Amino acid sequence: MDSVSWGSAHVNKVIVNVDGFGAVGDGVSDDTQAFVNAWNKACSTDRSVLLVPQGRRYLVNATRFRGPCSDKFVIQIEGTIVAPDEPKSWDPKNQRNWLSFYNLTKVYFQGNGVIDGSGSKWWAASCKKNKTNPCRGAPTALTIDLSSAVRVKGLTIQNSQQMNFVISRSNSVRVIDVKVSSPEDSPNTDGIHITDSTTVLVQNCKIGTGDDCISIVNGSSNIKMKNIYCGPGHGISIGSLGKDNSTGIVEKIVLDKAFLRGATNGLRIKTWQGGSGYVRSVRYQDVRMEDVSNPIIIDQFYCDSPTSCQNQTSAVEISQIMYRNITGTSRSQKAMKFACSDSVPCTHIVLNNINLQKSDGTVETYCNSAAGFGYGYIQPSAECLSSSDKDATIIPNKEADFIQSTEHLIHTEL
Repeated sequence: MDSVSWGSAHVNKVIVNVDGFGAVGDGVSDDTQAFVNAWNKACSTDRSVLLVPQGRRYLVNATRFRGPCSDKFVIQIEGTIVAPDEPKSWDPKNQRNWLSFYNLTKVYFQGNGVIDGSGSKWWAASCKKNKTNPCRGAPTALTIDLSSAVRVKGLTIQNSQQMNFVISRSNSVRVIDVKVSSPEDSPNTDGIHITDSTTVLVQNCKIGTGDDCISIVNGSSNIKMKNIYCGPGHGISIGSLGKDNSTGIVEKIVLDKAFLRGATNGLRIKTWQGGSGYVRSVRYQDVRMEDVSNPIIIDQFYCDSPTSCQNQTSAVEISQIMYRNITGTSRSQKAMKFACSDSVPCTHIVLNNINLQKSDGTVETYCNSAAGFGYGYIQPSAECLSSSDKDATIIPNKEADFIQSTEHLIHTEL
């Protein structure tokens, strides 16, 4: 362990190199214990940097790295961390996690390294790939759980067994310049999944997966996404929410500047029948679509099940959703779809400057039990939105309310 200058001439950092604890880095030898030992040392040492050196592949089994650690602890990943590729050898106690980080505060994950989940055999065993396979959960490549003031910058997360990157039960998390990559046909490989978390910023990220590029689910609020590239994948989704008659709450969400290419959905909110709770105060702006199947979609009849879902009257309430400056091309005729519950309609949907086209035909808007209004240029027309407040004189006030409800999203500087 050497005390060296790291990033500043005035701040000495203690470098804890996993190689110094016996890590081999040949992609074959099991380096799990070396990583655990290095973690324990670095976590308890002030001004420490846990270093995963470049140019090597470290095979690491399912591990939960626990905090609390010393403040401003840095995990510097320059090499590749690779998971075992054989599902049968996986520890059943860690069936849903691979690299899990728990109870951390003021911690920085950074570097140009790669976290590789070696997921191909997991995908082949999925019931979504082959209906004769049993439906089982698979690990998440990287999990940050029950943590605060965490920054993740520059890393590549790829080929996850299931979800690539999960942020759960956490607050004040910044994800910057991260790349997430899994094949388009890999099942349930969400790029960045945010659950039960608040004050999260996802910025300058490029995501291509076999499921949602970003998914935001129950208990999440004050989430801002900016400069996002998505494709392939299932779009940028809120939900699903309300499964098995559960309560789902998501609010204060902003997507500012995104480009989606070749995705099966664009901006999606999905809820199951029978749920309760609400989605509200959501703003999508400055989004470009290219060859996206469902550019704008609210679906309160979501049913990801091998059998048909039973009709139910209760639903997750959806309101105060703004779409502004959304342009591009749709693969499907229904470029905008608002499929809402008859008993719990969608309300206060606002459209401003929408221009969605289809290269080989016309597009349309579908509405069911959806209320709102549009102003500016709206293509396709959204006259199917029912509303009693289309008076142009109140539109500026309505917009101001939407902007004010989401403009205050402030994220902890790390």
